[in-house]
Amino acid sequence: MAFDFEPSVMIDSVPTLMSGAGMTIVITLGGLMFGFALGAVAGLMKLSRSMFVRKIAGLYVEVIRGTPMLVQAMFLYFGLPMALGIRISALAAGIIIIAINSGAYIAEIVRGAVQSIDVGQMEAGRTIGLTRGQTMRYIIWPQAFKRMIPPLGNQFIISLKDTSLLMIIGVGELLRTGDEIVAVNFRAFEVYLTVGLMYLAMTMSIAKVLNIVEKRLHLKTQR
Repeated sequence: MAFDFEPSVMIDSVPTLMSGAGMTIVITLGGLMFGFALGAVAGLMKLSRSMFVRKIAGLYVEVIRGTPMLVQAMFLYFGLPMALGIRISALAAGIIIIAINSGAYIAEIVRGAVQSIDVGQMEAGRTIGLTRGQTMRYIIWPQAFKRMIPPLGNQFIISLKDTSLLMIIGVGELLRTGDEIVAVNFRAFEVYLTVGLMYLAMTMSIAKVLNIVEKRLHLKTQR
């Protein structure tokens, strides 16, 4: 039997898929907010003068980057509750996983950005009487943060797409919502095409905003 493409299925699916897209955005924003805080701490720990502190941060980064996010999600949602006797909601688990996973990559972004600032900046800050922490806060960090923006934008896109893996633990994000629609109407081609287009629209929007921010920063730097 020949395949019969029905565009109306795509149109009819959009309102329901929008709720899943909203959940995807909530998880991505929540996860990245905590992920940036975690990554900033881990990144600065990797620059610590204490070898012990550097090793702890390095262990976190290597463990998270060295294991699939899908395994991490299964471990957090199914493994830990069994071992500890606690229960985590799917939404909370999704945000935690995105935070922990993105934090490991953001740690390297922070470390690289801070290290890219000329060491003379730190020496200059100490010369005028600032402590190491004050020099980092008022001189090094503002410059480093500008350099973090492009890779942080890329991490935003990566994390948004990674939310699709959370369907395995029952999070009602975009792909999971698409699955539920397909289970009812059996129109996998149209529904998954719509899901893909919605992911594309979100990632392209982020890329566009990122491009505008980069151009503005470049103009400010030239002044």
